[in-house]
Amino acid sequence: MSQYSPMGFRLMPPAVKNILIINVLFYLGTLIVKAKFGFDLTDYLGLHYPESTLFKPYQLITHMFMHATYDSQGNIIFIHILSNMFALWMFGAAIENFWGTKRFVLFYLVTGLGAAGLHLLVSWYRFGDMQTGIIAYQNAPSPEAFSKLVIDFFPEFKTSVADFVYQWSQHPGDTQFLTETNGFIQNQMEMRLNIPTVGASGAVFGILLAFGMLFPNTMIYLYFFFPLKAKYFVMLYGAFELYSGVANQAGDNVAHFAHLGGMLFGFILIKYWQNNKFKNKFQ
Repeated sequence: MSQYSPMGFRLMPPAVKNILIINVLFYLGTLIVKAKFGFDLTDYLGLHYPESTLFKPYQLITHMFMHATYDSQGNIIFIHILSNMFALWMFGAAIENFWGTKRFVLFYLVTGLGAAGLHLLVSWYRFGDMQTGIIAYQNAPSPEAFSKLVIDFFPEFKTSVADFVYQWSQHPGDTQFLTETNGFIQNQMEMRLNIPTVGASGAVFGILLAFGMLFPNTMIYLYFFFPLKAKYFVMLYGAFELYSGVANQAGDNVAHFAHLGGMLFGFILIKYWQNNKFKNKFQ
């Protein structure tokens, strides 16, 4: 039973080192531009849904090097980039040492793009479902139908619209309520279309999957105390991401299906390399 320790090879192989540097530069650049010029680079470099006016094809790549810089209260946050970069180094260094730099870079980019692809596919499904619900409401608007729409697609507003729904039920003929609901729906749709996805997490989850496949019996110490074999760690983490993605709880702004996309495409690529007669091409 082996234990992983980043020793014996290069502690900071070139691809991991350069990816770390690029991510840190993007993070610092986003902070500086926001502070000096008042606009957010995330709007330009984060990944947007294709129907958003902010979407650009290059965001499929650039979003992998962007990270959250501020929380909802406007405070600078570090945990997003720190956790991703620590995982990149902890697991990525071993994989790059094992595979070589060229194969590692290809794997990183493919899993990052795969993560973006699955995330956009799930977003397309959810937006389509939401639009169907909106059309159904607009065809037969009522306080009850609006309440159901909010519960189904905007649950974070369930409590705050309760009084509005009650007032509408007391004045069902007042068209002002219809005007307000249509404005609410439009604002929520525009806001969701323009929410950017950022982070190296999709590629990092691909790397985590690769580590579990290449070094399945290596012990990982959760919180530095609880030992768990890498293969079980990956399976548990993947199951958690699947549950969280399906649950889609209100207020959860984590792109769980992007994480799963990174793992899925990582698995496919590793299996392809294992079965392909040119599997040593990138080593």
